[in-house]
Amino acid sequence: MSLTEQLGLKVLRKINPEKAHHLALTALRAGLAPLPGPITSSRLKTTFAGLEMPNPIGLAAGFDKNAEAIAQLSRAGFGFIEVGAATPHPQSGNPKPRLFRLTEDRAVINRFGFNNEGMEAIGARLKANKPSTGTRAVPVGLNLGANKDSNDRAADFARVFSHCGNHIDFATVNVSSPNTEKLRDLQGPEALEALLLGVLDARKALDHKVPVFLKIAPDLEQSEIAEIAEVAKISGIDGVIATNTTLSRTGLKSASKGEMGGLSGAPLFEKSTKVLAQLSHILREDVPLIGVGGISSALDAYTKIRAGASVVQLYSAMVYGGLSLAPRIAQGLDNLLKADGFDTVSDAVGTRRDAWL
Repeated sequence: MSLTEQLGLKVLRKINPEKAHHLALTALRAGLAPLPGPITSSRLKTTFAGLEMPNPIGLAAGFDKNAEAIAQLSRAGFGFIEVGAATPHPQSGNPKPRLFRLTEDRAVINRFGFNNEGMEAIGARLKANKPSTGTRAVPVGLNLGANKDSNDRAADFARVFSHCGNHIDFATVNVSSPNTEKLRDLQGPEALEALLLGVLDARKALDHKVPVFLKIAPDLEQSEIAEIAEVAKISGIDGVIATNTTLSRTGLKSASKGEMGGLSGAPLFEKSTKVLAQLSHILREDVPLIGVGGISSALDAYTKIRAGASVVQLYSAMVYGGLSLAPRIAQGLDNLLKADGFDTVSDAVGTRRDAWL
């Protein structure tokens, strides 16, 4: 990390977290952040759900909620990026304050509640960013959400997908946010199967086949994980993202540990990796996995891959490690793969799964 980035992070951490997030996005769009371009090598290049990626390090949803910095983030060293979540109608989300740094724990708690400008505004930006010919060098996906006051939340996901689907490379069905009341109820097998059927049916009308991923919570019993895995196989979705934020507060030290909302960052790593490994054990080659939760180093990314993830995502760690974290992790992962004799990322997937079961 450069001295300039260190100083910038120091300043941002003295500001209200949500305001600091907004300033970071503004600086990124203004060209004030160094953008190394795609980080890649013969080992790092990977294909996931038919998407060609320069490396397996993705940006998770939540950093660029309204798809305002797609061009810049595509040059920031990530192998793929996910924007949103987007809901059919704009919504302001939960009352502020709703974002809290847990510095002692290298973690973050948020209770945003799907604040976003809605699918019309987000879809327009996605359309403007899409190349007129060919495909994006770095795939761009959209996290699909439901409005808090919706009478049919399951239908909201399909509605957003129908509106934005022609302008994205993949879509994520997000039924695992803890900040919209009863949203996680949609993870039940019957409700989930019906929801995914609606989303996949909406895909038939798009101008290209958009891979659909399901993002699940880490706070699941083993039987619930098995049920979700079965639905994933039956439904025909293209991948599972494990996992979203947790409601657990075990072992936290920071003053804000009691705040309501979803916890992300370092304390989530072990819990999310165990869920990932369990899913990988059940699904094997049937449905590939994206590992998320607590990744802040190349070793963390490598551990998720060896536990069963084909690719990974991060977000919260950038609060402490800056935007340069992604290229640093990608380069470090390349070195780890080389040191252990793996020629490709896919060669390493699941090679230490049993250690997490």
